[in-house]
Amino acid sequence: MGGTVVVMHAAELGRGDEVLGAKLAGSFLRTLAAVEPKPEAIVFYNAAVKLLAPESAALEALRQLEDAGVELLACVTCLEHFELTERLALGEVSNMRDIVQRLNAAAKVLTV
Repeated sequence: MGGTVVVMHAAELGRGDEVLGAKLAGSFLRTLAAVEPKPEAIVFYNAAVKLLAPESAALEALRQLEDAGVELLACVTCLEHFELTERLALGEVSNMRDIVQRLNAAAKVLTV
């Protein structure tokens, strides 16, 4: 069995205030980069792919995670929808088949 896979489906955490949600997402990713054990991978779909864009406030935390060996997998359909395919600053372009296989193989899946 694989390790832990984190699924992010939005650029914010929680519902309600978007500014607060963006701060929470950044805090979550910075904390994830600072603690052990690290997840095996983070899957980004829907608006969460915006976190991998060059202007993302979370880019430094994500770079630390990637440097630590965490795979950052971005949904290609989502990247295309938000016109980010050519602007991906970190991570790798993935597809739903690969994402589903990764989730099926994970020992634990955390959705935030």
